[in-house]
Amino acid sequence: MKRRPLDSLFPVVESFLNEHLQRVCGASPRTVMQYRESLRMFFEYAEKARGVSIDQLRLADLDVGLVVDFLEHLERDRHNGVATRNNRLAALHSFFTHALRRCPDHAGRMARIVALPSKRHVLAPPRYLEPSAIQALLRNIDRQTVAGRRDYALLLFVFNTGARVSEAIAVRFSDLIPEPNPAVRLCGKGNKVRICPLWTATVAAIKAQRLSAATANDEPIFLNARGQALTRHGVYYLLRRDAAAAHRVDSVAPARVWPHLFRHSCGSALLQAGVDLTVIRDILGHASVATTCRYANSNLKLKQSALKAFWDGAGLSAPKSPPWHPSPRLTEFLRSR
Repeated sequence: MKRRPLDSLFPVVESFLNEHLQRVCGASPRTVMQYRESLRMFFEYAEKARGVSIDQLRLADLDVGLVVDFLEHLERDRHNGVATRNNRLAALHSFFTHALRRCPDHAGRMARIVALPSKRHVLAPPRYLEPSAIQALLRNIDRQTVAGRRDYALLLFVFNTGARVSEAIAVRFSDLIPEPNPAVRLCGKGNKVRICPLWTATVAAIKAQRLSAATANDEPIFLNARGQALTRHGVYYLLRRDAAAAHRVDSVAPARVWPHLFRHSCGSALLQAGVDLTVIRDILGHASVATTCRYANSNLKLKQSALKAFWDGAGLSAPKSPPWHPSPRLTEFLRSR
């Protein structure tokens, strides 16, 4: 089989991942990994659609029609949501913008891909757990075992801080700020560091699952059975297992949970407690308060309280009649009959 002449596709891919994202954009390793995964999926789809092996793909094989077909494949065959589809498209936008600068002879084809708009969709309100459900989960974790103490500390930590799963598994003992004002340093998106206060109970739970006083300060707080830092998949597995076990004992405990659910639950609980939106934004590490406002839009209790205050303030409630009490003369008359 005659090999096709190669062009600059793969040198552009290499420069995009190793130079542009990291050195020019300062992207985090997590972002680079997500962009790399998006490109891998796109190239695998292009391999099948164009009928050539992946190592023989060229920039000339990639056009706007192929990208549109790939995005439809994500929704139709992989059952991805619109938000995931748009994230993949954002990665392709970034890559083809870089390719356009490096390969101007393909400018027309690249520009049409870059011009593809994101798909509009309605954002679903964030799901969250009420504090009673969180308490049920915590109550049913067996803290007599090493794994149980770790799971208890992990669940309490993510609810206390609203940390993303990537932030929680990266926390080390050196990130803890001791009393009198216990807190933790969290490194979030874009390597932005924020300080989150810790409850006394959270600090006690972390200390209870520490294996020994000689544990190194640079060691991760949450470890797996092999003594290594928990992974994202490990956290998903542990929470799913603990929730299923708790639900069998107590129906108040949810049957299925995931790490980001506790982040949403933290934001909603802070809002119900009357904490200002800007403070919640800083605790959760949101880039914009508009993201934090989604909790106000989804919190039914907060809306009910606001509506009741509005009703009472509008003076529309029916006036309450004073309780009726019989007069002494009427009472004496009734007794005489």
